[in-house]
Amino acid sequence: MENLTEKTISKKQIYSGKIIDLFVEEVELPNKKTGKREIVKHPGAVAVLAVTEEGKILMVEQYRKPLEKTIIEIPAGKLESGENPLECAKRELLEETGYSCKKLEPIGSFYTSPGFADELIHLFFTDSLVKQGGQMTDEDEFLNVMEVSVDEARQMVSDERIHDAKTAYSVLYMELARAAGK
Repeated sequence: MENLTEKTISKKQIYSGKIIDLFVEEVELPNKKTGKREIVKHPGAVAVLAVTEEGKILMVEQYRKPLEKTIIEIPAGKLESGENPLECAKRELLEETGYSCKKLEPIGSFYTSPGFADELIHLFFTDSLVKQGGQMTDEDEFLNVMEVSVDEARQMVSDERIHDAKTAYSVLYMELARAAGK
C-alpha cells in the first residue's frame, strides 16, 4: 500500500477569529510533488441528543447566517480552550434548552468536514432531563426550543428543516434504537 501522508513544508496563518483560525499549508504529496491545503482549525464542539420522558427529542431552531436560513438542530456548542466535552455538553444543554440532566452518555465523535477542517464533535445522549427554567443563551444567540417526535424529525430531514449532519445522525440513531426495541 502506498503511504498517503502529506508532509508540511510551510504553514501560514491568514486569519485568527473568535471561532476559527485559517491556515494555508504547502505540503509534499505522496508522489513527491507539492500542493496547497487551506485548513480551518476549530477547537471542537459537543452536541446533545436529549430525549424527554415522552420520547421526544429536544431541538433548537436557529438562524444560520452561512446558510441564510433557519434550521432545526439538536443542542450543541463550541468547546472552550481546555474544556472537558462532558462538562461542555451539560453547559450547552442548560444554556440552550433550560434543561439539565441526571446522566449523560457519550455516543461517539466525528469530524464535520475533514477535507478542510479539524472540527471534532462529541455527541452525547440523555433521557434523564430535569427542567431548570428558561434558556441562558449567549447575548448573540437566539433559539426556539422544540420537542419533536422521531417521526416528525425524520420528516424534517426530508423537508431539509433538519439539514446538518449532527442532527441527521441523531435522528438515525433514534430510529435504529427504536428498531432495536430500546
